[in-house]
Amino acid sequence: MAADGPCSERPRDLELCKLVRSEVVNGIDWECEIKTLFRDQNLGLRRAVSEAINWFFKHEAAGIILEDDCVPDLTFYRFCGEMLQRYQDDERIMSISGVNFQPYRRTNYSYYFSRYLHCWGWATWAGAWSHFDRYLDHWPDLAVMSDRFDLPEERSYWNNIFNQVKKGNIDSWAYVWFYCMLRQNGLSIIPEVNLVSNIGFGSEGTHTLDSDDPWASRPLNSLKWPLKHPPSVVRSEKADRYTYRHHYSRSIWHRIKHRLATWLK
Repeated sequence: MAADGPCSERPRDLELCKLVRSEVVNGIDWECEIKTLFRDQNLGLRRAVSEAINWFFKHEAAGIILEDDCVPDLTFYRFCGEMLQRYQDDERIMSISGVNFQPYRRTNYSYYFSRYLHCWGWATWAGAWSHFDRYLDHWPDLAVMSDRFDLPEERSYWNNIFNQVKKGNIDSWAYVWFYCMLRQNGLSIIPEVNLVSNIGFGSEGTHTLDSDDPWASRPLNSLKWPLKHPPSVVRSEKADRYTYRHHYSRSIWHRIKHRLATWLK
Protein backbone atom coordinates (compact mmCIF):
# COMPACT_ATOMS: atom_id res chain seq x y z
CA MET A 1 0.00 0.00 0.00
CA ALA A 2 1.51 3.31 -1.09
CA ALA A 3 0.38 6.93 -0.79
CA ASP A 4 1.88 10.22 -1.89
CA GLY A 5 2.39 12.92 0.74
CA PRO A 6 0.40 16.10 1.37
CA CYS A 7 0.84 19.08 -0.94
CA SER A 8 2.17 22.11 0.94
CA GLU A 9 -0.01 24.43 -1.16
CA ARG A 10 -3.18 22.77 0.12
CA PRO A 11 -3.69 23.35 3.86
CA ARG A 12 -6.13 20.44 4.31
CA ASP A 13 -3.92 17.86 2.61
CA LEU A 14 -2.08 16.83 5.78
CA GLU A 15 -5.30 16.16 7.63
CA LEU A 16 -6.89 14.36 4.67
CA CYS A 17 -3.81 12.19 4.04
CA LYS A 18 -3.80 11.05 7.67
CA LEU A 19 -7.53 10.31 7.55
CA VAL A 20 -7.36 8.30 4.33
CA ARG A 21 -4.38 6.24 5.45
CA SER A 22 -6.05 5.45 8.77
CA GLU A 23 -9.35 4.51 7.12
CA VAL A 24 -7.69 2.23 4.59
CA VAL A 25 -5.39 0.43 7.01
CA ASN A 26 -8.08 0.01 9.67
CA GLY A 27 -10.57 -1.11 7.04
CA ILE A 28 -8.56 -4.25 6.24
CA ASP A 29 -10.45 -6.82 8.32
CA TRP A 30 -9.00 -10.01 6.85
CA GLU A 31 -5.77 -11.80 7.75
CA CYS A 32 -2.87 -10.55 5.66
CA GLU A 33 0.54 -8.90 5.80
CA ILE A 34 0.37 -5.13 5.25
CA LYS A 35 3.36 -3.26 3.86
CA THR A 36 3.18 0.50 3.46
CA LEU A 37 5.05 3.26 1.65
CA PHE A 38 3.58 6.50 3.00
CA ARG A 39 5.33 9.67 1.84
CA ASP A 40 5.80 12.71 4.08
CA GLN A 41 5.96 15.15 1.17
CA ASN A 42 4.12 15.34 -2.13
CA LEU A 43 6.23 13.93 -4.96
CA GLY A 44 3.73 14.34 -7.79
CA LEU A 45 2.12 11.68 -9.94
CA ARG A 46 5.02 10.54 -12.11
CA ARG A 47 7.53 10.12 -9.31
CA ALA A 48 5.18 8.97 -6.53
CA VAL A 49 3.37 6.29 -8.51
CA SER A 50 6.38 4.97 -10.42
CA GLU A 51 8.52 4.76 -7.27
CA ALA A 52 5.66 3.02 -5.47
CA ILE A 53 5.49 0.40 -8.23
CA ASN A 54 9.29 0.04 -8.10
CA TRP A 55 8.99 -0.59 -4.36
CA PHE A 56 6.16 -3.08 -4.92
CA PHE A 57 8.20 -5.14 -7.37
CA LYS A 58 11.13 -5.31 -4.98
CA HIS A 59 8.88 -7.56 -2.91
CA GLU A 60 6.77 -9.33 -5.54
CA ALA A 61 7.37 -10.99 -8.92
CA ALA A 62 3.92 -10.04 -10.21
CA GLY A 63 0.87 -8.25 -8.96
CA ILE A 64 -2.15 -5.98 -9.37
CA ILE A 65 -2.00 -2.18 -9.18
CA LEU A 66 -5.24 -0.45 -8.20
CA GLU A 67 -5.52 3.29 -7.57
CA ASP A 68 -7.71 4.75 -4.85
CA ASP A 69 -10.44 6.12 -7.14
CA CYS A 70 -10.94 2.88 -9.08
CA VAL A 71 -13.63 0.37 -8.11
CA PRO A 72 -13.26 -3.16 -9.54
CA ASP A 73 -15.75 -5.91 -10.14
CA LEU A 74 -14.78 -8.96 -8.09
CA THR A 75 -14.00 -10.96 -11.24
CA PHE A 76 -11.24 -8.43 -12.02
CA TYR A 77 -8.96 -10.07 -9.45
CA ARG A 78 -9.53 -13.58 -10.73
CA PHE A 79 -9.04 -12.41 -14.31
CA CYS A 80 -5.72 -10.73 -13.49
CA GLY A 81 -4.53 -13.75 -11.53
CA GLU A 82 -5.27 -16.13 -14.39
CA MET A 83 -3.68 -13.85 -17.00
CA LEU A 84 -0.56 -13.31 -14.87
CA GLN A 85 -0.08 -17.04 -14.67
CA ARG A 86 -0.97 -17.86 -18.28
CA TYR A 87 1.29 -15.22 -19.87
CA GLN A 88 4.10 -15.02 -17.32
CA ASP A 89 6.66 -16.30 -19.82
CA ASP A 90 5.35 -14.36 -22.83
CA GLU A 91 7.45 -11.21 -23.11
CA ARG A 92 5.06 -9.76 -25.69
CA ILE A 93 2.49 -9.15 -22.94
CA MET A 94 3.41 -6.27 -20.64
CA SER A 95 0.10 -5.19 -19.11
CA ILE A 96 -3.25 -6.69 -18.09
CA SER A 97 -6.07 -4.17 -17.85
CA GLY A 98 -9.42 -4.23 -16.12
CA VAL A 99 -10.90 -1.42 -18.22
CA ASN A 100 -12.73 -1.72 -21.52
CA PHE A 101 -13.73 1.44 -23.46
CA GLN A 102 -15.19 -0.32 -26.49
CA PRO A 103 -18.83 0.27 -27.54
CA TYR A 104 -19.40 -3.47 -28.14
CA ARG A 105 -17.57 -6.79 -27.99
CA ARG A 106 -14.67 -7.01 -30.43
CA THR A 107 -14.20 -10.77 -30.37
CA ASN A 108 -15.92 -13.97 -29.33
CA TYR A 109 -13.29 -14.48 -26.65
CA SER A 110 -12.99 -13.26 -23.05
CA TYR A 111 -10.31 -10.71 -23.89
CA TYR A 112 -8.34 -9.20 -26.75
CA PHE A 113 -4.86 -7.81 -27.27
CA SER A 114 -4.13 -4.11 -27.63
CA ARG A 115 -1.26 -1.71 -28.13
CA TYR A 116 -2.90 0.59 -25.58
CA LEU A 117 -2.74 0.18 -21.85
CA HIS A 118 -5.47 1.27 -19.44
CA CYS A 119 -4.18 1.89 -15.93
CA TRP A 120 -7.42 2.23 -13.93
CA GLY A 121 -6.77 -1.15 -12.41
CA TRP A 122 -4.15 -3.32 -14.08
CA ALA A 123 -1.51 -5.96 -13.49
CA THR A 124 1.98 -6.79 -14.68
CA TRP A 125 5.21 -8.56 -13.83
CA ALA A 126 8.46 -7.27 -12.33
CA GLY A 127 10.25 -8.26 -15.52
CA ALA A 128 7.98 -6.17 -17.71
CA TRP A 129 8.12 -3.20 -15.33
CA SER A 130 11.94 -3.31 -15.42
CA HIS A 131 11.69 -1.54 -18.79
CA PHE A 132 10.13 1.53 -17.17
CA ASP A 133 12.28 4.64 -17.75
CA ARG A 134 10.95 7.55 -15.69
CA TYR A 135 13.09 10.14 -17.45
CA LEU A 136 12.31 9.01 -21.00
CA ASP A 137 16.02 8.81 -21.77
CA HIS A 138 15.31 7.17 -25.14
CA TRP A 139 12.92 9.85 -26.34
CA PRO A 140 12.66 10.84 -29.12
CA ASP A 141 12.77 7.60 -31.05
CA LEU A 142 11.01 8.45 -34.30
CA ALA A 143 11.70 5.02 -35.78
CA VAL A 144 9.64 3.43 -33.00
CA MET A 145 6.82 5.92 -33.52
CA SER A 146 6.78 5.39 -37.27
CA ASP A 147 6.72 1.62 -36.85
CA ARG A 148 4.00 1.53 -34.16
CA PHE A 149 1.49 4.02 -35.57
CA ASP A 150 0.10 3.75 -39.09
CA LEU A 151 -2.02 6.91 -38.96
CA PRO A 152 -0.03 10.16 -39.29
CA GLU A 153 -2.51 11.93 -37.00
CA GLU A 154 -2.07 9.27 -34.31
CA ARG A 155 1.71 9.45 -34.59
CA SER A 156 1.59 13.26 -34.39
CA TYR A 157 -0.69 13.12 -31.36
CA TRP A 158 1.64 10.87 -29.39
CA ASN A 159 4.76 12.71 -30.52
CA ASN A 160 3.27 15.82 -28.94
CA ILE A 161 2.26 14.00 -25.75
CA PHE A 162 5.68 12.45 -25.22
CA ASN A 163 7.38 15.78 -25.96
CA GLN A 164 5.26 17.44 -23.26
CA VAL A 165 5.99 14.65 -20.80
CA LYS A 166 9.72 14.87 -21.51
CA LYS A 167 9.65 18.64 -20.90
CA GLY A 168 7.82 18.15 -17.61
CA ASN A 169 4.65 19.89 -18.77
CA ILE A 170 2.58 16.75 -18.15
CA ASP A 171 3.07 14.99 -14.83
CA SER A 172 2.17 11.43 -15.80
CA TRP A 173 3.73 8.05 -15.11
CA ALA A 174 1.19 6.30 -17.36
CA TYR A 175 2.29 8.08 -20.54
CA VAL A 176 5.88 7.16 -19.69
CA TRP A 177 4.91 3.53 -19.19
CA PHE A 178 3.01 3.54 -22.49
CA TYR A 179 6.08 4.81 -24.33
CA CYS A 180 8.26 2.18 -22.67
CA MET A 181 5.80 -0.48 -23.81
CA LEU A 182 5.92 0.91 -27.36
CA ARG A 183 9.71 0.65 -27.38
CA GLN A 184 9.45 -3.02 -26.41
CA ASN A 185 6.60 -3.59 -28.90
CA GLY A 186 4.59 -4.75 -25.90
CA LEU A 187 0.89 -5.53 -25.77
CA SER A 188 -1.88 -5.22 -23.22
CA ILE A 189 -4.63 -7.67 -22.46
CA ILE A 190 -8.07 -6.03 -22.40
CA PRO A 191 -11.15 -7.86 -21.06
CA GLU A 192 -14.17 -7.96 -23.37
CA VAL A 193 -16.31 -6.33 -20.66
CA ASN A 194 -15.52 -3.43 -18.35
CA LEU A 195 -14.23 -4.66 -14.98
CA VAL A 196 -13.11 -1.36 -13.38
CA SER A 197 -14.94 1.93 -12.85
CA ASN A 198 -13.14 5.22 -12.17
CA ILE A 199 -15.17 7.26 -9.67
CA GLY A 200 -12.52 9.97 -9.28
CA PHE A 201 -13.78 12.42 -11.91
CA GLY A 202 -14.56 15.92 -10.64
CA SER A 203 -13.02 19.06 -9.17
CA GLU A 204 -10.89 17.06 -6.71
CA GLY A 205 -9.24 15.07 -9.48
CA THR A 206 -5.77 15.69 -10.89
CA HIS A 207 -6.30 14.96 -14.58
CA THR A 208 -9.91 13.72 -14.45
CA LEU A 209 -11.66 17.03 -13.76
CA ASP A 210 -14.85 16.70 -15.80
CA SER A 211 -17.55 14.86 -13.82
CA ASP A 212 -19.64 14.69 -17.02
CA ASP A 213 -16.91 12.85 -18.91
CA PRO A 214 -18.38 9.81 -20.71
CA TRP A 215 -15.69 7.60 -19.14
CA ALA A 216 -16.54 8.65 -15.57
CA SER A 217 -18.04 5.99 -13.27
CA ARG A 218 -18.68 3.53 -16.09
CA PRO A 219 -20.90 0.55 -15.20
CA LEU A 220 -19.20 -2.62 -14.07
CA ASN A 221 -19.65 -6.01 -15.67
CA SER A 222 -18.51 -9.51 -14.74
CA LEU A 223 -16.57 -12.07 -16.72
CA LYS A 224 -17.79 -15.65 -16.89
CA TRP A 225 -15.69 -18.78 -16.42
CA PRO A 226 -14.19 -20.76 -17.91
CA LEU A 227 -12.52 -18.03 -19.92
CA LYS A 228 -12.40 -18.32 -23.70
CA HIS A 229 -8.81 -17.66 -24.72
CA PRO A 230 -7.87 -16.19 -28.12
CA PRO A 231 -6.06 -18.77 -30.29
CA SER A 232 -3.17 -16.39 -31.05
CA VAL A 233 -1.58 -13.19 -29.77
CA VAL A 234 -2.66 -10.62 -32.36
CA ARG A 235 -3.76 -7.12 -31.45
CA SER A 236 -7.15 -5.79 -32.48
CA GLU A 237 -6.47 -2.91 -34.86
CA LYS A 238 -10.13 -1.87 -34.93
CA ALA A 239 -10.32 -1.70 -31.14
CA ASP A 240 -7.10 0.32 -30.98
CA ARG A 241 -8.37 2.72 -33.62
CA TYR A 242 -11.52 3.30 -31.60
CA THR A 243 -9.52 3.78 -28.39
CA TYR A 244 -7.35 6.43 -30.01
CA ARG A 245 -10.18 8.38 -31.61
CA HIS A 246 -12.69 8.21 -28.75
CA HIS A 247 -10.57 7.99 -25.61
CA TYR A 248 -7.42 9.93 -26.43
CA SER A 249 -7.91 12.23 -29.42
CA ARG A 250 -11.16 13.75 -28.19
CA SER A 251 -13.20 16.51 -29.83
CA ILE A 252 -11.89 20.08 -29.73
CA TRP A 253 -14.81 21.03 -27.48
CA HIS A 254 -13.84 18.37 -24.93
CA ARG A 255 -10.24 19.60 -24.92
CA ILE A 256 -11.37 23.20 -24.38
CA LYS A 257 -13.57 22.14 -21.46
CA HIS A 258 -10.68 20.21 -19.90
CA ARG A 259 -8.28 23.17 -20.20
CA LEU A 260 -10.87 25.53 -18.71
CA ALA A 261 -11.43 23.16 -15.79
CA THR A 262 -7.68 22.88 -15.20
CA TRP A 263 -7.31 26.69 -15.30
CA LEU A 264 -10.22 27.23 -12.90
CA LYS A 265 -8.77 24.63 -10.52
